[in-house]
Amino acid sequence: MPVSTVTSAREILTRLHDVMASRAGAQAKLNQVVGIIAEATASEVCSLYLLRDGVLELFATRGLKEEAVHVTKLALGEGLVGSIADKVEVLNLDEAAAHPDFAYKPETGEELFHSFAGVPIIRREQAVGVLCVQHRDPRKYEDVEIEALQTVAMVLSELIANAGLIDGPSADKAHAAATGALRLPGQKLVDGMASGIAVFHQPRVTIEHTVAEDVEAERRRVYSAFAKMREQIDSMAAQAEFGVGGEHEEVLATYKMFAYDEGWSRRINEAIDSGLTAEAAIERVQQRTRMRMRQIDDPLLADRMHDLEDLSNRLLRIVSGQLGTAAQMGLRQDAILIARNLGPAELLEYDRRRLKGVILEEGSLTAHVTIVARAMGVPVLGRVKDVRRLIGDGDHLLLDGNQSAVFVRPTTAMEEAFEAKLALGAKRRAAYAALRGVPPITKDGQRITVMVNAGLRDDAAALDLTGADGIGLFRTEFQFLVSATLPQRERQQRLYRDVLDAARDRPVVFRTVDIGGDKALPYMRAGEMEEENPAMGWRALRVALDRDGLMKAQARALLEAAAGRTLNVMFPMVSEPWEFDEAKAIFEAQRDWIASRNRPLPSQIRYGAMLEVPALAECLDLLLPRLDFLSVGTNDLTQFLFAADRAHPKLAERYDWLSPAILRFLRRVVTPARAQGVPVTVCGEMGGRTLEAMALLGLGIDRLSITPIAVGPIKAMVRSLDLAKLRTKMDDWLDHPPESLRATFTAWAEANNVELA
Repeated sequence: MPVSTVTSAREILTRLHDVMASRAGAQAKLNQVVGIIAEATASEVCSLYLLRDGVLELFATRGLKEEAVHVTKLALGEGLVGSIADKVEVLNLDEAAAHPDFAYKPETGEELFHSFAGVPIIRREQAVGVLCVQHRDPRKYEDVEIEALQTVAMVLSELIANAGLIDGPSADKAHAAATGALRLPGQKLVDGMASGIAVFHQPRVTIEHTVAEDVEAERRRVYSAFAKMREQIDSMAAQAEFGVGGEHEEVLATYKMFAYDEGWSRRINEAIDSGLTAEAAIERVQQRTRMRMRQIDDPLLADRMHDLEDLSNRLLRIVSGQLGTAAQMGLRQDAILIARNLGPAELLEYDRRRLKGVILEEGSLTAHVTIVARAMGVPVLGRVKDVRRLIGDGDHLLLDGNQSAVFVRPTTAMEEAFEAKLALGAKRRAAYAALRGVPPITKDGQRITVMVNAGLRDDAAALDLTGADGIGLFRTEFQFLVSATLPQRERQQRLYRDVLDAARDRPVVFRTVDIGGDKALPYMRAGEMEEENPAMGWRALRVALDRDGLMKAQARALLEAAAGRTLNVMFPMVSEPWEFDEAKAIFEAQRDWIASRNRPLPSQIRYGAMLEVPALAECLDLLLPRLDFLSVGTNDLTQFLFAADRAHPKLAERYDWLSPAILRFLRRVVTPARAQGVPVTVCGEMGGRTLEAMALLGLGIDRLSITPIAVGPIKAMVRSLDLAKLRTKMDDWLDHPPESLRATFTAWAEANNVELA
């Protein structure tokens, strides 16, 4: 089928408009529709399947056997048509029978046709049918043909919905309300607990008309809506109240960049050119974005797509005159917000006195909305499956970040347990707050260094709030991850100086940029960081040494920011000593360059390595004489030791940090380091858990860098511990491990009144 036969989607829509305006019955209209599409695309087959009673029913066809209409039915996921509806994706095949999902239906007579293209018919983000074309010749359809089919499918969704031909709105919410209390698990994105009523962020904008009468009038409507939306974004960015200079400002700058993206507005204009109304054009481009999001494995790129989705929703509400999000209508009581996803600007619109928490069907730890919510102090639970289906508007909710769950329509017993937990948490926080100015010294007089991990400028405030000894790990990559382009050296320098200023005389250990793996950058070359096994691939120091321009810029930024102060710099994922030497040489060369221009330098530079790769333990005797300090990253170390992906849900709880393998390995590292006088710090989640931290202290580790929220519990544990007594037991336990070391440590702690959280 030559491309010239698809003169334009607009021509097809013009003919469809006449059909939709006619007085013919729904079935007669659909019979005409498949005929129009078959002729316009020069296809020998055009078929329409609609979702009825949970199955896809062949409703109209041109080219297949007529007796198959209303007889051929496919379950969601069955055959090519079922796969398209289930996955809400496009299929374009030159040989349909070769596809693994192909299912032959003999009553249709489709064995004569080779090529196949199908697109989902989408209504309210769900597939309600499938439009497909077929041809005898084995060849793929052109992109312009697929675009035309998708545009037509959008118009069809209006026709079939108005005719009542598809399954009506689900009674799921009514059913959910009748089922009583529920516990829905999710992923903790921002820690905290909250109680409030469920408020849906966004009442759906229903598009009443899809085919334009006057294309230029629709274009003017879109231009006006863009101007208003950009004005709103500019105003919000200027009025953000939670501090100046944080990474959330960079997030908003990136979000603002999307709002002014000419490519996005051009795609909407092209959709209007095809004959769609302004609302339908925005929705059409939004559908395309959603399909792209489903194909993106990179969570950071997906997060940026979510920002664009957020802007699309805003633009759609403006152009349709339906401006009412829950934020704009106002929260009248304490509320927990429900959404599929949120953009950062949408969250900023809410009254922070009333907004107690957020629950997302999607979301991620690196999403822009998560960054902003953390700055606002709003707890967020993400990845809650079917949340918009199982929760009703106005339902009472209890969000428990500690359990990574939300309780829906809680029983009296659930509420009482939640309130008791809140009260206990408040009591514990008060007790931990009282320890803020108290040093972490064991009962036998040994001083333990307790520092915090950080990654945002605002995180430095945790030093004063917790009384921590410093920042043992500042993750510099976060600035790279939230930026649309590589951060300039001056911007990096400003961040590092601000963090040092906030820390005052307390040490800050800057880890050089750790990207790659699950932290891909959107501005790296396409495909450059796509790997089958990214956790063990081109990441961290490996990237920095290969791209030494990136490390040179960061080295200069750190050296200049620390002028007159001590600079502690640490290289991540060192596998062999030569990698440390090369990284240090880059810093020294930059130091010499700055000195040659008589610019101020740090008063002292201390270089450290992060031990995450087990191979480095075999070379410690070579590396230790060159180190000022060593840090152990227990998160990555554990997955490398056990060859177990820490993100894999089936493996996440399988390997215990208190296993002999981990503790023996750490003993092998600590013993020679102490002999050489090189301080060892454990950075990672292991050090923030009281029982695991007790075991680390027993091994001889006396420096921990942990999340700020864990500082209080760790201090309390340290002050209740007789460390010398514990260390007399460690070697025997590790040389002759009991059946469960965890049970052994727990029993010893209880017998010796060690305070565990």
